[in-house]
Amino acid sequence: MVEMSDETRTEGAQSTTDEPPTTDDDASGVDRLREPTPDPTDEEEGENREFAERMRRYLDYAVLAGLLLLALIAALQFYLNASQTITTWVNPEYRAPFQAAFNLVLLLGAALGVSIQLRRLTSD
Repeated sequence: MVEMSDETRTEGAQSTTDEPPTTDDDASGVDRLREPTPDPTDEEEGENREFAERMRRYLDYAVLAGLLLLALIAALQFYLNASQTITTWVNPEYRAPFQAAFNLVLLLGAALGVSIQLRRLTSD
């Protein structure tokens, strides 16, 4: 049997205390693992949130501008190709009425879109 000395018994009793062991990293006794990090104030958090919302809005506008440019190019190509198709497939005496009808349909569609957008903008 192994006998424990009084010194060993005392060390064993000290290690079973309820206090958690410390993890001091330097001689000053500062516990680096438990240093409190400064919490951002409500003002800073609000500013960060406003900045993120503003950047998201700018990104949305940039995407919208790119899509509008793409739509404008596609609409112009469609118009030119439709006009060429009318010139190719319609007899010369009926070309002017077909072109007028085609342009009128596009104009009415654009007017409808503009009126819908104006209602959206004025309702906000």
